[in-house]
Amino acid sequence: MDSIMTREEAWALLTEYNKDSFHLRHAVTVEGVMRWFAEKLGYGDEAELWSIVGLLHDLDFEMYPEQHCIKEQEIMRSRGVDERIIHATASHGYLLTVDIKPEHEMEKVLYAVDELTGLIGAAALMRTSKSVQDIELKSVKKKYKSANFAAGCSREVIERGAELMGVTLDELITDTILAMRSCEDKYSGILTEGLWHEEK
Repeated sequence: MDSIMTREEAWALLTEYNKDSFHLRHAVTVEGVMRWFAEKLGYGDEAELWSIVGLLHDLDFEMYPEQHCIKEQEIMRSRGVDERIIHATASHGYLLTVDIKPEHEMEKVLYAVDELTGLIGAAALMRTSKSVQDIELKSVKKKYKSANFAAGCSREVIERGAELMGVTLDELITDTILAMRSCEDKYSGILTEGLWHEEK
């Protein structure tokens, strides 16, 4: 695979346009989830690309919410970011703000897990542990079916994402829980430093 921007470069770009800890935490969560799915689906050699796409997917949301998935393309192109990253990050706004359909499996995964990680994270915060380590499919599904819970997390997008991936909703939720468990210790205390150390 051609060289892409480093994780440090991606973090520097992200934090130039995002200061709110909620947005940064979401970015780091999706970064880890995307890396997990890359490994699971046989794209281990592209795990770095997948994770950077996850980290940068909401680059423009904090400063330009009305131009989400539009402004970030302009920003990234002005910085010479790889077109694969630009296309992938923009595609998660499909049928919402852009007409860029998720085509690559990486893009389909991002589309499917973006909203879902928010819903699972919100469900985890309702637990005594405040953690995804002990959350199960059943409890997430219960919250999922409650329209008032995490109302900002679009069920329509999540279900369309599962369809794009060719998996059931239950499979998607189960795998996303596992993916969030795999990186929870990494995103729990690293936001101010922006560190991400892979165990070799």
